[in-house]
Amino acid sequence: MNISSTPVLSRRTLLRAGAVGIALPLLDAMLPRGFGAAEKARALQPRRLVLVARPLGLHTPFLFPEKTGRDYEPTRYLKLLEENRGNFTVFSGMSHKGHREHTCLVGLFTGVEWEMIKNPSVQLRNTISLDLLAAESIGNDTRFRNLVLGRSDAPTAWTAKGVAVPPEDRQTEAFKKLFIDGTPDEIAREVQRLRDGKSILDGVREQATEMGTRLGAADRDRIDLMFTSIRDAERQLQREQAWATRPKPKVNYPVPKRDFDRTEIMERERLWFDITRLALMTDSTRVINLGFDMGGRAKVPGFSSDHHDSSHHGKDPNKIEQLAIIEEAELTVFNEFLTSLKQVRDGEQSLLDHTVVLHTSNLGNASMHSGDNLPLLLAGGGLKHQGHLAYDRKDNKPLSNLYVRMLQQLGIETEKFGCSTGVLTDV
Repeated sequence: MNISSTPVLSRRTLLRAGAVGIALPLLDAMLPRGFGAAEKARALQPRRLVLVARPLGLHTPFLFPEKTGRDYEPTRYLKLLEENRGNFTVFSGMSHKGHREHTCLVGLFTGVEWEMIKNPSVQLRNTISLDLLAAESIGNDTRFRNLVLGRSDAPTAWTAKGVAVPPEDRQTEAFKKLFIDGTPDEIAREVQRLRDGKSILDGVREQATEMGTRLGAADRDRIDLMFTSIRDAERQLQREQAWATRPKPKVNYPVPKRDFDRTEIMERERLWFDITRLALMTDSTRVINLGFDMGGRAKVPGFSSDHHDSSHHGKDPNKIEQLAIIEEAELTVFNEFLTSLKQVRDGEQSLLDHTVVLHTSNLGNASMHSGDNLPLLLAGGGLKHQGHLAYDRKDNKPLSNLYVRMLQQLGIETEKFGCSTGVLTDV
């Protein structure tokens, strides 16, 4: 047995300056040593979640292999991910049963029943999304409990009360928020803004409490929803106040000069994935929901069509070929992202080993507006990856069953999420 003479520190160790105490981050000196130390050290490593949503899906005949298991013959699309074989599982035969049309994007990460969201212009009653539920457990020790990034065609992040969380769709602003410190005057103004916000919320709460005593049941429900929003806002203000004067992490990455538009698809997605990786490796957050909208007339070599039009191909081989060009570009950048996570050391393993990454869509066949047989790629996270797992293409396995498994892998004790009927134990 190797005996280490390196001093061991407690995770609770504080650096004190007068009455101020600053908790240390997880250091190698804090990791367990001796018998069973490796397993204990892995348990202490932060666990992370990244959700990637694409509203137009992927052409699944180019994605799903014929053979199941780890030794599948890579398809046209999976050849682009070959260097990460063993680090991900592709699923076929999974969906949120009954979901269809573009509008089902709002239920992609909630797994809510189709009846609750099928007509959002009349009534939309959603439930908490996977990322926000995970953030309640694993997101409390970071500057941002969770991040909603990118630009999606519909909200994919939802609170427990069914309130949509708007994304930060500007790359320059996301980078600034994460990594650029303000001047002393800017920080002082930010602190004052937070104080002012708290006082405003205090006044709103008092008025709403008084008003609630004079309202009917339906209006009281609406006031209750507003109270929940106020409480969420107050918690966020308290969090921001605690971090407002702390320096942001410095990263070896050029500050983005501009935001890429939706036609610059590879540049835009590569930057979003880079921001995601930097946020995770600096432990600025542990939960990220990243959405992409349609690329329009994307600037990709060989692509001369429109992304939406190509996805609604009606089995036209020319349109399918155009669609494949843009989807190959997207998967190339996604593969780069997985590789970049694998190259970052995180304790004794890689950042990818400690990050559950789900790449999927609300549509399995955009041409038919079908929500069946979704294109699912689950990577990293220390899961037992199986190569290709295939379920019934006509009677799909509930996607929410996989969500339960993902939550459990993140250390969250649950047996139910969305419309789950159990837990998927194959990974």
